[in-house]
Amino acid sequence: MSLSVYNMLISVYNMLISITSVVLQKTVREEKKLLVENAKLKKDISDLKILLTEKQQKKKAKAAAASKLTAPGSTAALYAPGPNPKPGPVRERDGRRRRGERKGRRERTNSESALEEEPRMDVSRLDLRIGRIVGVRYHPLAGALYVQEVDLGEPAPRTVVSALRHIPKEQLQGRLAVLLCNVRPCRVKGVVSTAMVLCGSAPNAHDNDNDDDAQVEFLEPPTNAVPGDRVTFYDYPGEPDRELSPREKVWEQILPDLQTDSRGVATYRGVGFEVRGKGLCRAPTLTNSSIK
Repeated sequence: MSLSVYNMLISVYNMLISITSVVLQKTVREEKKLLVENAKLKKDISDLKILLTEKQQKKKAKAAAASKLTAPGSTAALYAPGPNPKPGPVRERDGRRRRGERKGRRERTNSESALEEEPRMDVSRLDLRIGRIVGVRYHPLAGALYVQEVDLGEPAPRTVVSALRHIPKEQLQGRLAVLLCNVRPCRVKGVVSTAMVLCGSAPNAHDNDNDDDAQVEFLEPPTNAVPGDRVTFYDYPGEPDRELSPREKVWEQILPDLQTDSRGVATYRGVGFEVRGKGLCRAPTLTNSSIK
């Protein structure tokens, strides 16, 4: 045998020894792991047996106590209920009727709660109040707009931006007006407006639809009204929203029903703008016109 073949056999032999050693080590590790898992399973089974034994003992004790209570000589046996009688047709009908009544009550309750949760859509949601204009100036960035300071009976006047260029500035100072006070504050060319003045509005003599040429008049409150007086509607009681939600478009839905009647009285669906105990609000000359 040549030397090279001998060396090759030696290498193969060493390789086989190495592989055998690795397999034996792996087998030993797996055996140890299985022994540990087996011991753990034995412990779990022992614990479950103890728990099962305890439950069976408790169950037997309860059964023994119940048998003593229901024994013929015991007092509890005298009051033990007898077997339930088989329900006859009358009892079944009564049960069905009671179930139907309960179902009807639940449906009525659900419908009533749904009606209560649905928000009303009428003029009572508007916070309309009397205010006095205590200051007027031109808007610094828009000559067609006035910036007014309005006393509404609150600790400080509110700032109101309005397009009332049809009315001379001098006629605005000190006069009473009807204002919508729960609109969301908005920025008008850099000035935040926190309320809105309501006016009667009618097309001009040429009968075009251009709002810039429309006739506009303040809604005049009763002469004895004071700043902060609430405008109410006899047929529409209720407290106004704290702030009108633009998403619901409350103002936009109510606006078409606001108009002056044949006497110039401001109305909502025929019901007058009333300052309780003092009188009605009206436009001086505009009748059967819209309110904006």
